[in-house]
Amino acid sequence: MLRGSKIDPRAFVNPHGTNQSAVTELAHQVIDMLIGHLSNAAQLPLQPDPGSLMMVRFPEHPQPAEVLLPLIQQVLQGAMNPAHPGYIGHMDTMPSTAAFLGELVSAATNNNMLSLEMAPFAARLEDRLMRLLAAEFGLSPQAGGVMVSGGSLANLEALALARNLRYDIAKTGLFGLPARPVILASAEAHTSLRKAAMVLGLGSEAVIALPADGNGSLTAASVAQAIIDHRAAGNDPFCVVATAGTTVLGAIDDIAGIAAVTQSAGIWLHVDAAYAGALIFSTTYRHLLNGIHHADSITFNPQKWMYVAKTCATLLVRDRSLLQRGFRVSAPYMGEDPELVNPGEINIQGTRHADVIKLWLTMQLLGRNGTAYLIDQSMLLVQQFATMLRDAGMELAAHPTTNLICFRPPAASDATVTAVQQRLHHAGSAFFSVPTWHGQRWLRSVVLNPFVDVARLQTIVSQLQAVVADAL
Repeated sequence: MLRGSKIDPRAFVNPHGTNQSAVTELAHQVIDMLIGHLSNAAQLPLQPDPGSLMMVRFPEHPQPAEVLLPLIQQVLQGAMNPAHPGYIGHMDTMPSTAAFLGELVSAATNNNMLSLEMAPFAARLEDRLMRLLAAEFGLSPQAGGVMVSGGSLANLEALALARNLRYDIAKTGLFGLPARPVILASAEAHTSLRKAAMVLGLGSEAVIALPADGNGSLTAASVAQAIIDHRAAGNDPFCVVATAGTTVLGAIDDIAGIAAVTQSAGIWLHVDAAYAGALIFSTTYRHLLNGIHHADSITFNPQKWMYVAKTCATLLVRDRSLLQRGFRVSAPYMGEDPELVNPGEINIQGTRHADVIKLWLTMQLLGRNGTAYLIDQSMLLVQQFATMLRDAGMELAAHPTTNLICFRPPAASDATVTAVQQRLHHAGSAFFSVPTWHGQRWLRSVVLNPFVDVARLQTIVSQLQAVVADAL
């Protein structure tokens, strides 16, 4: 088909192997650029200014493949730099080597997770890995799940499943319900819950924000009282969401206590463990997730604390047959398998990337012990960081539960806090995010990068003190 055209012969890998050496040479140049960029991440800006983009255009005529190299270089120069050891401001991290190589494999094979026929290996691998992860969380032998492109979609499908099963309305819709459906969650819960309620026709105000305690955690007593109050008001709390790893503080709700309440009340329990779910792999800290095995559904994102490249998110359910009963829409254009359902029939997404490849490869590369080591080191470092910050005179929002910590100079204005963040950032020292919590701006750190160590944190604290003294 390309014969006689002006398209560069390297535009596609020829399945007959006639351009293998030429494409390999091009790929080597790109890989060298990528590895070189990552290998020098500590010397590159934390958050570079993307500057002026090259002319964004759709060229009239085919271009030689060499045109790709400066374009890729521009992407690298303008990208956020999570591989920098001073990048400790968000729940994003550098990916494992297995993760970005797995991403390359997934893109090159370009299988579609819509059906077993279109992704014969990856679709079956995903089913088995979801069962394995569900077992890690202590869910039933019938448990399983699906992968989705982000925790927001996992939460959306979980709430849709809980709603559909509660009211048996997967086909008929919300019309004629005797009581208003509401969802109970912490005021610290992720904003995706309100978006999900809006999309599901419940309205964002159907998510009832319950006050958290001083450490940012939702208590069982608060949930129990809210159930009583809303039932008395004529509402129907059909789902409670417990959070394991809140966005600002990294706090973990009282999952075990809340599970006891929901079981007694006959209410679906969803645990949004997008971030802190990784603690399940640590024998030292998995107790922080006590009670999670009672969940009806769990959101867990390996793209965060398991060092898998985005996107990589999962929805796990205590009984995978519930996905068929409460969410499945059969697609007659897909092939059938007597043992497995086509992924696209039980997933909020249809056509989908094979994210399972990079998850699987990362799990093989790091192993259970390696994963646990990285998590334990993060937890140890944040405790040491908390001590350093207190000794430096910083005010902590709360003692860290996970590897997140929020702090600020005492009596500083929000403008000063933001100025401190910007000065550290532009000096190339550290990148902190600046969330609002309880009406004030805080500097937030996520001690996640595997190359952060005590010496790096001590340097950051020294630079922080100098910047604060100048700013105040």
